[in-house]
Parts: sequence; C-alpha cells; structure tokens
Amino acid sequence: MNTEHEYFISVDVETSGPIPGICSLLSIGACVIGHPIEHFYIELQPLNLHYDPEALAVTGFNLHTQIIRGIAPEEAMEQFGHWISSVTSTRVKPIFVGFNAVFDWSFINYYFHVYLGHNPFGFTAVDIKSLYMGVTGCHWQETKSSHIDTRFNIKNPGSHNALDDALYQAEMFMKIRENI
Repeated sequence: MNTEHEYFISVDVETSGPIPGICSLLSIGACVIGHPIEHFYIELQPLNLHYDPEALAVTGFNLHTQIIRGIAPEEAMEQFGHWISSVTSTRVKPIFVGFNAVFDWSFINYYFHVYLGHNPFGFTAVDIKSLYMGVTGCHWQETKSSHIDTRFNIKNPGSHNALDDALYQAEMFMKIRENI
C-alpha cells in the first residue's frame, strides 16, 4: 500500500461545528493504512464554547467536560505532528486520507498552521468518496459509506469516535484500492 515515497495515513476528526477557528477540533484519530497497529488518538480542549447543536450531538462530547479532560490545542498538535514523524521518515511524504477529506483536512490544516506554523501533510490529501467515484464510475449520491460498506463487505462501521472512524476509513480505502 505504501510506496517508497508515499505513506497513506487515515485521519478522522470530531468537531463542534463546520468552521475551523470558530468551531473547535475536539478529537483526532489517525492510523497508518495497512498497519492499523500504528495509530494515534487525542482529545482536545475547545477553543471556545461555540458549537453547532447537531454537530456536537453527533460527537457525544460535552464542551465543558472537554475543557477539563482535553489537551491544549498546541500540545495536541505537537503530539500529532510527532506521531506523524515517528511513523514516516524524511524520505517519505505523509498523505492525508479521509472520508470527505475536505472537512477533516480543513481542521487539521488550520490547527497545524495556527499552533505549529506548518502542516506535515502539506496540501496532499486523498478523498475516499472521490476515489470511489473514480474507481466505480458511480454518482456522488452513491458515495455514502453504507453503499461502500455493502459493495466491499466492510464489517467495521464508523462510530463517530475519531480513532474508530480512522480505522474504518483505512479499511475502506484499502478495499477500494484493491479494485483499481
């Protein structure tokens, strides 16, 4: 799966809403595609108490609880950046992989730039939904995870826990790639 110069990392986030900086990144889950034992999970303190009720309901997080148990965003991004470095090398480019990657990548990119000054993924991201469209020739509305699960017999459904969902996405990505 991972070539000499590319290393695919499945990333999922849970947030308090749709807009980085206004809404908060609450958790990050990631795993190396093809090596799920190499994984990362962290919960963050919210930036503020702004939230979209529907988004927060999906996550199951309570912002007041996250203030206490979450890690400060700068420390969380340092830990995530260190983990990315630990599973890659200077010769390998980490490639961000996500299901609806534009959403997850926007938060990761924002937080990395604000707190570390750079994003280890750069501008590299693979969207699983788009990959699936390209492989199957299906329409956008057919890129729902339930359609992909059925087609490839994926047994590990997402749960809105960032690590569980990153592992689920990794399995989905691998099965789609096997059909290219």
